[in-house]
Amino acid sequence: MDPGTIALLVVLALLAVGIGLAVRRAQRAEIAAPPRREELPAPPAPKAKKEDRAAPRAPRAPQAPQAHEEDQEPEEVLEAEEAENKPAPKKVHKKDGALVLGLAKTRGGFVSRLADLVRGKKTVDDATLAKLEEVLLTADIGVKTSQKLFETVKASLSREALADPDALWSEFRRKSREILDTGAPPLDLDRARPLVVLVIGVNGVGKTTTIGKLASKYKAVGKKVLLAAGDTFRAAATEQLDIWGKRTGSPVVKGREGGDPSSVIFEAVKQAQAEGYDVVVGDTAGRLHTKTNLMEELQKVRRVTAKAMEGAPHETFLVVDATTGQNAIAQAQLFQQTMQLSGIILTKLDGTAKGGVILGICDELKVPVRYVGVGEKVDDLRDFDADDFIDALFERDEGSRAA
Repeated sequence: MDPGTIALLVVLALLAVGIGLAVRRAQRAEIAAPPRREELPAPPAPKAKKEDRAAPRAPRAPQAPQAHEEDQEPEEVLEAEEAENKPAPKKVHKKDGALVLGLAKTRGGFVSRLADLVRGKKTVDDATLAKLEEVLLTADIGVKTSQKLFETVKASLSREALADPDALWSEFRRKSREILDTGAPPLDLDRARPLVVLVIGVNGVGKTTTIGKLASKYKAVGKKVLLAAGDTFRAAATEQLDIWGKRTGSPVVKGREGGDPSSVIFEAVKQAQAEGYDVVVGDTAGRLHTKTNLMEELQKVRRVTAKAMEGAPHETFLVVDATTGQNAIAQAQLFQQTMQLSGIILTKLDGTAKGGVILGICDELKVPVRYVGVGEKVDDLRDFDADDFIDALFERDEGSRAA
C-alpha cells in the first residue's frame, strides 16, 4: 500500500474518533442539563424536615389531664373529688295506693285527730300539747308507747320548734319511723333449704288465708313451696288450705282430723328435704294465748320441727288481727314468751281505725313486722316497708279527707 493511502486511512480514523467523542460529550451535556420548565412535574407536598420537626409547635387545645392529681388544676381536682364522694341516690318510695287506701280508717282515727290539732295554727300552745297527749293515750298504740312517743318528741324539740306545728308533725313522723325500725335484717328465703316457716296466732285472725297468700308470694319469686296442714282441730281448716294449695300450685301435707299437728309438720319437712322444696309453710291450730296447756302444745310443735331439721323452724310468724287494737299487744307478748317470734303479720288493716297498734307491738316486742294485709285479694298481703307505711299513715291531705 502506497504512503498516500495509508495517510488517508489515518485521517479517516482520527476523524471517526473525534466525531465519537463529540457525540458522547453532547449526550453527557443533555443528561446534565435541567429539564425545560413545561416538562417539570408538579411539585410534591412539602415534607417536614428534621429541622422543622424540631422547631417549637403552636400551643394545642388543652386535653383531659393524664398526670397525677398534683399536676391537675385545683378546680379539676375539686370536681373529681366531689364526683367520687357524691352519695348514691336515695331510694325513692313510690306511694302504694293499696296501702294508702288500706290505712284510710286509721288515718281517720288518731292521725286525723293529731292533724286537726295542729292544722291552721301558727303556734302550738300548752293547751294544744295537752290535747295531743290525750289523743295519743286514747289511741290504740298502747299507753306505754303513747307516753314514750309524746315525751320523746317533747324532749327532742326546742321550745321554739315545739311551738311550730310543722316541726311537731315532722317529729312525730320521725319518731314513729324509728319505732318501726327494729334493726332486723331483711327476710332471706335462701338462708336454708328448705326454709321452714311456722305460722301461729289465735283463732280468727286469718292464719290459713295468710298462709295461702304467702305461698302465692313465694311461688311468684320462683320458690317451690310445700304447705303443711297442721291445724288439725278446726273444722274445714285442712280443706281451706287445700283450696289455697291448688290455687297456688303448692302441694299440701295433711293429717287425720284431730291428730297430732307436730307429726304433720314433721312429715312435711322430711318430704320437702327428700323432694327438693325451697319453702315449707306450716299452719298450726289457733291458740288462745291465755290457755297455758294450748301454748305448751305449740311448744311441742316447735321441738318436733327442730327434730325434723336442725335449725328449724327458721321463721315463726305471728298473725295479728289489727281490729283487736291494744289486745294484739298482749297476744304478741305471750306468744313471744312461748315461741321466740321472728316476725309479725298484721292483717285486716283496711277494716279498722286501730292500725296504730303496730307501733305498740314493735316498740314493746322489738319484733319486725314482715307483712301487712290491706284487703282480701292475694296481692293485698304486702311486704312491710317502714318508710312506705309512715308515708301512708301520716299523709296529712289524705288524713284530712278521711276525717
